[in-house]
Amino acid sequence: MTTSPAPASPPAYPMARTCPYGLPPDLSRLREEEPITRVRLWDGSTPWLVTRYDDVRAVLADPRFSADAGRPGYPARGPSSRARRQGPGSFITMDPPEHTRHRRMLIREFTVRRTETLRPVVEETVERLLSGMAAGGQPVDLVQAFALPLPSTVICHLLGVPYADHAFFEEQSRRMLDLQGDPSAAADAARTLAAYLRDLVVAKAAAPGDDLIGRLVLRHVRTGELTLRETVATAMLLLVAGHETTANMIGLGVLTLLRHPEQAAEIRDADDPAVADAAVEELLRLLTVAHTGRRRVAVEDVELGGVTIRAGEGVIAAADAANRDPAVFAVPDELDIHRAPNHHVAFGFGVHQCLGQPLARLELRIAYRALFRRFPSLRLAVPDDRLSFLHTMPIYGVRSLPVTW
Repeated sequence: MTTSPAPASPPAYPMARTCPYGLPPDLSRLREEEPITRVRLWDGSTPWLVTRYDDVRAVLADPRFSADAGRPGYPARGPSSRARRQGPGSFITMDPPEHTRHRRMLIREFTVRRTETLRPVVEETVERLLSGMAAGGQPVDLVQAFALPLPSTVICHLLGVPYADHAFFEEQSRRMLDLQGDPSAAADAARTLAAYLRDLVVAKAAAPGDDLIGRLVLRHVRTGELTLRETVATAMLLLVAGHETTANMIGLGVLTLLRHPEQAAEIRDADDPAVADAAVEELLRLLTVAHTGRRRVAVEDVELGGVTIRAGEGVIAAADAANRDPAVFAVPDELDIHRAPNHHVAFGFGVHQCLGQPLARLELRIAYRALFRRFPSLRLAVPDDRLSFLHTMPIYGVRSLPVTW
């Protein structure tokens, strides 16, 4: 049985891609040859990297692996990530029972039924943005014209954040999340965005509106269940995650479909919306835009796949590698919008899986189908080797996507 000592020279993580549409080759190799192995991070630490589907799910479902970023041994994504974590974070970096307490306050806001009430907002926003594209000149940067403003508009509507401020919070998000950015700039961006949201929460405490932040104030802040600081942390998490992940999935998903025109045509022409539903699941699996792994730290010794992970050792569960595990997904590196079953882990697994996944699915299903129906001849306006990708961000995507039709 393998125990904790690190190899003499563990590979660096994250690993470089040789193709922007595929996994890093070294990551695929490790999944087949050394599925649980040490890797070296930016700070010289050597946590365990877990790459096979069954092992990734086991880590994410096991309470012996903590999500608390404040624990010694937790594998931080980079210096900017560490710098902006000052004091208690949001509930996604908490363990039960605190995580459970916070999540229960939000769960009713993200049920499938509740999310379905946002369909008119999503559909109206999609139609407005596509009409704006059609009325303007070509080419169009799909990221700026469609992929980013759609989820930003919807999350602002849900939270009660003025969309007029979208350029401000989008910029602060980029500064916060850049893994190779200036740590002081990331910390400053986090403070700036927190101050903005604190003012918004205070205003809603005086006059709550019919929005998520207003409901949190009425149900939980006024009762003493939530502090102002906790409410701000939750609002920041939802605002940033609510536009960054879906925006990158729209942009990268459209690019992927443009490279598979027959499957894009199926989504466009199908009368059955289930075709678009299945396509979304396959794109989520194949792309797995949260590409730097789910981070944990062991709180006691755990045996996993023949390896003993000691208490205090960090673990990275590589969902992107798991979602292309050939033991689970046939021909895993190919897009197949009819793939079934498709139990991917793009939204995580266990108690910390993404709370907002029903909303993300709704936006993606409507966005892909409407875009290709409105612009059936949609195509890239530049050679694909001129595209730039977000390699240094924790959420992978394409920086801009010039298209024409």
